[in-house]
Amino acid sequence: MKLDDDFDEEYDDEYSLPNRYRTPILRNAMIVSSLLILLILCVVIASNRTPQRSIPISYNQTISSAEAQYQEQSAIEQSVNDLISGSTLTADDLDIWGDEHSSVSGGNAVSGNSGANDLASTDNSSQGNASSLVGDPATDGLHTRIIHEDGEEEWVEINQYLPQNEYDYSGLVYQKPLMKYYENNTRISYAGVDISKEQDYVDFNELKKAGIDFVMLRVGQRGYTSGEITMDENFTDNIKRATEAGLDVGVYFFSQAITIEEAEEEAQFVIDALKDYEITYPVVFYLDDVPGGQARTDALDKMQQTNMAITFMDKIAEAGYFPMFYGDKECLIQHYSLGSMNGYDVWLSQEMDIPDYPYRYTMWQYTTQGRIDGIAGNARLNICFIDYSVK
Repeated sequence: MKLDDDFDEEYDDEYSLPNRYRTPILRNAMIVSSLLILLILCVVIASNRTPQRSIPISYNQTISSAEAQYQEQSAIEQSVNDLISGSTLTADDLDIWGDEHSSVSGGNAVSGNSGANDLASTDNSSQGNASSLVGDPATDGLHTRIIHEDGEEEWVEINQYLPQNEYDYSGLVYQKPLMKYYENNTRISYAGVDISKEQDYVDFNELKKAGIDFVMLRVGQRGYTSGEITMDENFTDNIKRATEAGLDVGVYFFSQAITIEEAEEEAQFVIDALKDYEITYPVVFYLDDVPGGQARTDALDKMQQTNMAITFMDKIAEAGYFPMFYGDKECLIQHYSLGSMNGYDVWLSQEMDIPDYPYRYTMWQYTTQGRIDGIAGNARLNICFIDYSVK
């Protein structure tokens, strides 16, 4: 058969394909062969490997950290449990904690790296070492200073379980002769003066004009040696004229009760004396030091004195009046079990520009030597942070 003259394909030999068919077939054969070889190699490699379950490093680290944290937390909890179970504190001790409990009550929480051995070594350490752990009581914020009558200073630990003093003293302003307290540029305090026969005649109308809102009148007292109850000589006249002047009135009784029966007797005396008058401010259990003498209450311990105050105030509350107790910083902290008296309002006596009493109080006697119109001599001036007339 004769081919066309323009057909120029060449043959290598009689068995060869034309070049245009030979090249694609070879290329495809090589690709198939390569894939087959690669598949065989994968099968061989896979069959020789030992299956293993890999765990990411981050997962191992997470488990390790969790186990360490669990062991650490268990040690801490056991240490704290041992400390609490070995404590001999009762509710009566809550107002002041001893140094041996500073690692708990002082706010020094057990650190994450501490264990039972650390706490045991702390408990067995000397008082000097314990103090070094707490730091300087004057600057650690965990202690408050008491200055005794003889001038001796003592630092006592602040009980964090009691309601704390939360006043912002940047709002405290002394506008002579009165102390005032402001929040958001608004005065929210009330000015007062406490009065007894020592002030002689008082012009209550002048006190009102001078900015006084309330007066605390002494209704009576028990003799600190005789034990006899008497009414303040000026009480009847004072309460009548103070009420007529439009002042709010509260009263206080100077107590020297040494038995529960005497405390009840004092409260009943006050209730009887007030029955004909309107009392809008608190009725106060008032205990104070007796200058230059020995009071019959000096022999009372802290719980006995606390029981006297509570008995008096409970009876006053039953009669429908608002009870309160009075004292200076030393008296309040060291003569009373404040933990047992939580819920009763405090009238603080402390002659300072800014009081450092660490616990909650609602009335503050800031001077006993003030000067104000209506009182000829020294005036005992007060600021109250609550309007008791609307309670």
